[in-house]
Amino acid sequence: MRRRPSKSDPRCSFCGRSHSQVEKIITGPQVHICNECVKLCNEVLAEEKQQTLPWETGEMPKPTEIKAFLDEYVIAQERAKKILSVAVYNHYKRIRTSVALDEVELEKSNVMLIGPTGVGKTELAKTLAKILQVPFSIADATILTEAGYVGEDVENILVGLLQAADYDVARAEKGILYLDEVDKIARKSATPAVSRDVSGEGVQQALLKILEGTTANIPPKGGRKHPEQPMIQMNTRNILFVCGGAFEGLDKVVSQRVGKRTMGFGAEAGDEANPEGDAVLPLVQPEDLLAYGMIPEFVGRVPVLTTLDALSEDDLLRVLTEPRDALIKQSQRLFAMDGVEAEFTDAALRKIVALTVRKGTGARGLRSVIEQSMMDIMYDVPSQEGTTRLEVTGEMVERGIEQYNSEDEEEMRRKRA
Repeated sequence: MRRRPSKSDPRCSFCGRSHSQVEKIITGPQVHICNECVKLCNEVLAEEKQQTLPWETGEMPKPTEIKAFLDEYVIAQERAKKILSVAVYNHYKRIRTSVALDEVELEKSNVMLIGPTGVGKTELAKTLAKILQVPFSIADATILTEAGYVGEDVENILVGLLQAADYDVARAEKGILYLDEVDKIARKSATPAVSRDVSGEGVQQALLKILEGTTANIPPKGGRKHPEQPMIQMNTRNILFVCGGAFEGLDKVVSQRVGKRTMGFGAEAGDEANPEGDAVLPLVQPEDLLAYGMIPEFVGRVPVLTTLDALSEDDLLRVLTEPRDALIKQSQRLFAMDGVEAEFTDAALRKIVALTVRKGTGARGLRSVIEQSMMDIMYDVPSQEGTTRLEVTGEMVERGIEQYNSEDEEEMRRKRA
């Protein structure tokens, strides 16, 4: 039996109900709230959280505007930026309209980026998400295996996208997911193997439905699925998948296809027997990916194919200085926080580029060269009172790299001893 409310019972400051009329009342300094009002507040907050994305209500960026934004962050790769701009524009235009014209349903066009390491594949996908203000996540294909084997299930690539959307499923379902190192899941052999290829062809098979569009059950925090674990359902139909990989050796596959010399009257004087390298990679076709080890079903679900060129020394010099978030600008900002105006001479920039080219890691190696060459300077400058200006020369960069390497060698000798 419920007792009758008395005047001394605390009442909810919002709805006025007493303690005997609700399950719980949370009391505070001169204010009270019941569990029913807490539930209502949570529903209001959830509705406000599910806000529409800017491109859904405002003006959709045109392909030329998307490419202009990419130009501010990524150097060179003009053809790749143009292809990506058109693909992304058509993808989100399809989501925005979601109207079947003459019973024609528009299908999703995922993107494949092929190019050596450090040329801007990841940066392109990240910048696309930035201009559209959609959730973005990077997943590594090398850790994926078939369900039931040691490794990550393919559904786990969606966990990062859900976390980037603050667990708002509706926003996550319109995001961009970059699947890196996708060339590592190619078939290990063209002939059937004795053991099951659980991290190669098996992963490609498992990714098919997710790439095309399906309702996936994903664990909120990733990891293996358990029967009693709560799952979150996410529809991948409107998620744009951008796959990237170096595809080492693909140029040889392409050259074998396009470099076959014709014989007889059809032969041309300008035919090359075996063109290789960067000159032949832009000629890649889906059939070359099949010969490389990708299965036909996977290639068919990633119809937009583009290649990225290796960066020259002049391109790397532009990467250092021109983008909105250029590494030199970042270093200057760090020194400015200590009241020091830093200036890099042209010789210093050229030396950084030359050292990066030796590493062979593309633009990704620029940051490590800068960090290594500037380590001693960044260590000393904050403690030097009265220093307001710093000029970084080529000799300082080279001396900093030599000092960094000598300290590493000394540390290795100590460990061996």
